[in-house]
Amino acid sequence: MENLRAWLDKVDKAGNLKRFDNADWNLEVGYLTACNWKKRDAPALLFDNIKGYPQGFRILTSAVHAPSQVCSVVKTPHRGSDRNLIQALRKKFEIWDANIDKYEPRPVKEGPILQNIRSKDDVDLLLFPTPLWHEKDGGRYIGTGNIVITKDPDSGEVNLGTYRIMIQDKKTAGLYISPGRHGRLHIEKYHARGERCPVAVSLGHHPALFAVGGQQFPAGKEYSYAGAMQEEAVDVITEEVTGLPIPADSEIVIAGWCPPDKLLPEGPFGEFTGYYASGVRGSWVIEVERIYFRDDPILLGAPPGRPPNETNYYNMVVHSAILHNELEKAGVPDVANVCVHDLRNFFVTVALKQRYAGHAKQVAILASELASTGGIGPKYAIVVDEDIDVTDIKEVIWALCTRSDPAEDVDIIRRTRNSALDPALKKPAQGFFSSRAIIDGCRPFEWIKEFPEVIEFSAEIREKMASKFGDLCEP
Repeated sequence: MENLRAWLDKVDKAGNLKRFDNADWNLEVGYLTACNWKKRDAPALLFDNIKGYPQGFRILTSAVHAPSQVCSVVKTPHRGSDRNLIQALRKKFEIWDANIDKYEPRPVKEGPILQNIRSKDDVDLLLFPTPLWHEKDGGRYIGTGNIVITKDPDSGEVNLGTYRIMIQDKKTAGLYISPGRHGRLHIEKYHARGERCPVAVSLGHHPALFAVGGQQFPAGKEYSYAGAMQEEAVDVITEEVTGLPIPADSEIVIAGWCPPDKLLPEGPFGEFTGYYASGVRGSWVIEVERIYFRDDPILLGAPPGRPPNETNYYNMVVHSAILHNELEKAGVPDVANVCVHDLRNFFVTVALKQRYAGHAKQVAILASELASTGGIGPKYAIVVDEDIDVTDIKEVIWALCTRSDPAEDVDIIRRTRNSALDPALKKPAQGFFSSRAIIDGCRPFEWIKEFPEVIEFSAEIREKMASKFGDLCEP
């Protein structure tokens, strides 16, 4: 599989890369990245000559923030609308699922990641220009666009997961993983035995690896999914300290152990909800024994933050495609479109053609459950008619306000699973419970044929106007 630098060259040639020199790791990189999020098709940002660090020690952000970047990672043409891209991705997942066994990771002995190696007393996490991303973060988070590599001690399955990592000192990193994530389950198994868990973390790599690290793929298949996305297997090297497979083309890798008896304060951190969620808490650590890095390494940053944020577009289109496919696998007929909106899976909308009484409510309940990942489920699951573009929140609100009756069409499911990252929850001693709103925003099924007609122009008129006035009108 191509490496990060080859991908960056393509992005640069396409005019989708912006360079910054002399930015400070202390808030300036984070601020410029946050400003970039506000652009619809924002470029990737590459920072060099960072204050206090040698030239060549770089930071890349906004790698998968824009439609053009997402399309380059998943190898699909940019198809204009978000709705079209989601539909294209649905077909891609079918292809990846069918071919995943052809792209198992390929063991190799050598790779660029071995150009520089620091062990034991020479380990220094501060060697890299790790940003303070947000003003009130509890520390410098070196792991935001990372993949954390762990192995199930029972099955031997290797997991790649994107979890936040804060520098504690030169040789120690704080590791926060939400309950239910595969990486957390692996560590808990080791700790239940009284053993330390081997952990390796890639901190710079092709965005396809970051893309799979943030999704709920079948256990042990992330490397293969990344290979299927790029139509070429990922080269991996067996890391000497932990025995874990690390990407041979990574920019930076740290390796060490997560002990069962050591917690250090971690957080707060500006999370994807737009708040400093989960506060300060005792968190696991990685005691780093070895660092690997390429000459002139690139740290891949993907900081969350107030929406729109670093990965909201990528997560929206990918989660939407996955959920649409899952609804069809569950046997739900006539789902037209699905959108898991910017706040990942807090807010889900499904468009369908109603076929029977209760169809809309059935889909809302199913979508609410199927979209639940890592402890977080949708607070709001809304179903609308098939004429609504669910990627356009204005259309969703219009349908909701004009086709639903709150007394009849809103149901609340109580005591559902949630996460410490939800800022609306008062943090309990044990367990995180929330509620979900299941909303039928469709025309009432009982009198759907009598419902007032929508104001719109016919296909014939639209085509005629487009032919006459061109780009001013859409057919």
